[in-house]
Amino acid sequence: MLLTPGPTPVPEFVRKAMADVTIHHRTPEFEAIFAQTRELLFELYEMDEVVMLASSGSGAMEACVTNLTHKKALTINSGKFGERFGKICKAFDIEYTEIKNEWNTPVSVEAVVEAVKNDKDIDAIFIQLCESAGGLRHPVEQLAKEVKKINKNITIVADGITAVGVEKIDTTNLDAVITGSQKALMLPPGLAVIGFSNDAVEKIEKKSRGFYFNLATEIKKQKTNTTAWTAATTLIIGLKEILTYIKQNIGFDKLFEDTSKRADATKEALTAIGLEIYPNVPANAMTAIFSEHSNEIRKILKTKYNINIAGGQDHLKGKIFRINHMGLVEDFEATWVVNAIELALDELGVRTFDGTANKVFSSKMFKA
Repeated sequence: MLLTPGPTPVPEFVRKAMADVTIHHRTPEFEAIFAQTRELLFELYEMDEVVMLASSGSGAMEACVTNLTHKKALTINSGKFGERFGKICKAFDIEYTEIKNEWNTPVSVEAVVEAVKNDKDIDAIFIQLCESAGGLRHPVEQLAKEVKKINKNITIVADGITAVGVEKIDTTNLDAVITGSQKALMLPPGLAVIGFSNDAVEKIEKKSRGFYFNLATEIKKQKTNTTAWTAATTLIIGLKEILTYIKQNIGFDKLFEDTSKRADATKEALTAIGLEIYPNVPANAMTAIFSEHSNEIRKILKTKYNINIAGGQDHLKGKIFRINHMGLVEDFEATWVVNAIELALDELGVRTFDGTANKVFSSKMFKA
């Protein structure tokens, strides 16, 4: 049972669609598929433009940094992926300043507002919606609203790699929102998607940068239902299948509601057996638990209960574990995970098993 926060399991009907005969990306047949996929992405994003890149999410992060920072960037670092925005700026000699917090602490709106007021050169802000290193949710929509009051020309770029397809995102004041195929979109890695505001598109067209990740080139081509370079045809076919399935059989709003409910039930079940939620403001994409027994719990889950969950990175290695809620996670899978964790705690002599986690999860999920 794969319940890491990416890659997520790929549904069988998506695998079958991607296993069909390969078609050329410069054909009317693929252009039709591309057009249908774009329309579905517009529904998911509710933004003015969307672009698909044959890349991981990091490639889309790089594309946004290089194409949308014309003066100076402000990066928000509360984890591995916030740190990455700064590393990209360094790699391209782009001037930037950073607000850094511990990995369980979201940035404050006040800190961002102060940074913007004190530095008139900042023209782009880069932040995670969900920082998956610690499972926290930044107040992105609120800070974007306040920044736009100060200067509407500051570009707000949100890494939504573990948020798009998980929750309803208010994109009113956001200029670019990034995601990757291997998270809530339930595909193999290798495809990135960016949603843009019209203001972002205009800024990109004024001063685009790069060759492969030149967003002006991609936007122009993708408006005609093709790509500047070789398209990730198989992944785009899979993306069309999963988005069509969600739209026709679940509905995006219902998917967001179910994911939120499953996340809340998991957190409540695990705190009921004495475990500690790591982030101060948890995201719905995953549950991150702080535990000195993290490695032992993960090992027992994998070897005894056939469950693969993620641990921590860098200074959190061996100190947290993370349970995925993205995608079409079945209720019985989520129930089994919290039950198995309680059994693992019993085996480690931490707490006697009495079925509390399962009971709390089921009550919250099915009786609320």
